[in-house]
Amino acid sequence: MGTSEYMIEVENVSMRFNLGIEKGFSLKQWFVDVGKRKKKIKNEFWALTDVDFKVKRGEVIGFIGSNGAGKSTLLKIVAGVMKPTKGDVKAYGNICPMIELGAGFDPQLTARENIYLNGAIMGYSKELIDSKFQEIVDFSELHDFLEVPVQNFSSGMVARLAFSVATIVDPEILIVDEILSVGDMAFQAKSEEKMLSMIGGGTTVLFVSHSIEQIRKMCDTVVWLDHGVVQKIGGKEVCDEYITKMLG
Repeated sequence: MGTSEYMIEVENVSMRFNLGIEKGFSLKQWFVDVGKRKKKIKNEFWALTDVDFKVKRGEVIGFIGSNGAGKSTLLKIVAGVMKPTKGDVKAYGNICPMIELGAGFDPQLTARENIYLNGAIMGYSKELIDSKFQEIVDFSELHDFLEVPVQNFSSGMVARLAFSVATIVDPEILIVDEILSVGDMAFQAKSEEKMLSMIGGGTTVLFVSHSIEQIRKMCDTVVWLDHGVVQKIGGKEVCDEYITKMLG
């Protein structure tokens, strides 16, 4: 733990993407682009601009905003998946990022093999996975599919398996991007209950959801983002202001 009273400090974070970079590179394109500095600047897109907030230990902070507001980009930066163009992020504690569920899976390996692979990626020892294996399988409800390659799974099955592995240890910081919108209704309810138990255990949570009701139910603090800029930080009343703005 750092000397700060906060678990996470996000200080003036900005993130720039070059929209033209996806075109791929060719020598011909390089010559075409030379001298077109102004055109290149137009290709720049700032996903976040001077985002600044702090999160206390045990706080549950929700992020709201329309598509393209920068919510997922911000979570990836806090999780250490991306490095900001400007600004700084400090996190004091082990982080469990549930951002792109199943991203650490090998589609050609079976569910059983992927449990160990994903666990290793998250820093869990083989001994820990061994001791928690049945718990993971029971929670995912994938008993009959352990020897099936994950490439044959539906996206909901992949999400169930990934969530079950990610939540076997209560982390100090949990980062969640739309996790509860995957899987069937019964699994959504079960995963929400699991998250609430983690929150009740003192885990610090950063949570993105398009469900304002979920944000109201689970979050102490709400951050409203619009086009990468923080509009407001406050309590649940920020949800009401956001809805009024959207309906207006």
